[in-house]
Amino acid sequence: MTDVCEEAILKHLSSSEAIDDTFPWAEQAGLDHLAVVGAVKSLLADDYVATSDLQTSFCTLSKEAETIVANGSQEVLVLKALSEPLSIPELQEKVGKDVAKIGMGNCLKNKWVKKDGANLVPLVTADQVEDTVQDALKKIFKANGDVTAVDSKVFDGLKRRKLVSLVTRKSFKVTKGPSYKPVRVKKAADLTKEMLDSGAWKTAEFKPYNYMTLGEKVGGGYLHPLLKVRAEFRNILMEMGFEEMPTNKWVESSFWNFDSLFQPQSHPARDAHDTFFIKEPAETVSLPEEYYERVKTMHEIGGAGSIGYRYDFKREEALKNLLRTHTTAVSSQMLYKLANQPGGFKPARYYSIDRVFRNETMDATHLCEFHQVEGLVADYDLSLGDLIGTIETFFKKIGINQLRFKPAFNPYTEPSMEIFGYHPDLKKWTEIGNSGMFRPEMLEPMGVPPNVRVIAWGLSLERPTMIKYRIKNIRDLFGHKVDLARTRSAPICRFDEVA
Repeated sequence: MTDVCEEAILKHLSSSEAIDDTFPWAEQAGLDHLAVVGAVKSLLADDYVATSDLQTSFCTLSKEAETIVANGSQEVLVLKALSEPLSIPELQEKVGKDVAKIGMGNCLKNKWVKKDGANLVPLVTADQVEDTVQDALKKIFKANGDVTAVDSKVFDGLKRRKLVSLVTRKSFKVTKGPSYKPVRVKKAADLTKEMLDSGAWKTAEFKPYNYMTLGEKVGGGYLHPLLKVRAEFRNILMEMGFEEMPTNKWVESSFWNFDSLFQPQSHPARDAHDTFFIKEPAETVSLPEEYYERVKTMHEIGGAGSIGYRYDFKREEALKNLLRTHTTAVSSQMLYKLANQPGGFKPARYYSIDRVFRNETMDATHLCEFHQVEGLVADYDLSLGDLIGTIETFFKKIGINQLRFKPAFNPYTEPSMEIFGYHPDLKKWTEIGNSGMFRPEMLEPMGVPPNVRVIAWGLSLERPTMIKYRIKNIRDLFGHKVDLARTRSAPICRFDEVA
């Protein structure tokens, strides 16, 4: 359609100086005016034409106004119906409810009728009044909506009754432009291989290039606040000499998640209301058999100065697959490999920051999945003082220097401590992590030398992120309710080390 309009415009201008108004010209040519406007703007971009804006105001009649033009105004119809006094229900039955409602009010206003009890009594006859509303609408209709066809006060009255509405139509006056030609030649946007092969580039017209303009802004990706805090934690831990553990496997067996940590098979955390078990595949296919037997013995009989849990260790429980409840499942595997690597045990520092899953009730501070930050040090003759010193060093690097430690219980660490930090905004002490030394009952079956101790601590990634970015509800940080605009505008995470 645009090509047809362009051709018609250029052909008209070849024999005439201008198109005085595109609207009547489009009607005369049998073309859609919107398509003509699009063609004019396209030709204007290549200087084939020049334009000047035109603006025409006219009014249109409503459906009610069209009915008045045909039949007369409501007030005159009501007056004609009142050849004798009538009650309102009788009038409505005679002319209709809508006509009676509007016409009765205007008749009373014009003092053509009066109320006498329940009846309406005419004061004049229909022959004695002039239907000024119908006359005015007829004048506008015959003048094709020209607002000057009636007095401005009369027109305002029609507008108040919503019988007419004012419309502004925009169109163009079109004349020849500096690059006018009777037939439009499309300018090439790119130099193609075909042009080079045929030599067409020598005579082809190209669109002008603006080498100073900037390209469109690329809507690149943005790091989520959790990822920003994770990146900063990674830098801190690597600066402290820690090596990252491979935690990309979310599904673990109950053996690595619980049994290898000396956590009994009757522990409440292993119930379905606390842990997400996998339906398919429901069991793992393999375990290190020698190590499995040593773990089983430790649970049933004991060792390393322990009497164990004194129960029948069940293989079917150990084989169950689950979504890991902590990244310590990976720590146990790394320690087993460390103890059995060629050349024997060597001291190491490991850390991980990854997702874990627990079947918990969701609220403002808890989700069914979250990120756990975990660090451990395996070396000879470590003590509780080494654990406290390592924890204090880490937390000082993230800006927390007021720490307290409280004795606690964990199935696989002894001694165990909860870590509390002073929150300057809340002005109170809040729990920020957990820590302890791995029990000998966990380390001996792995083959770790007797004088090696492993200290470890852990905390969630979400809590320090919420504090850092002043987020009160964890569901505003992680999950389907996250505001994407916040992700785009979140500042870079930076922790200032406390001296």
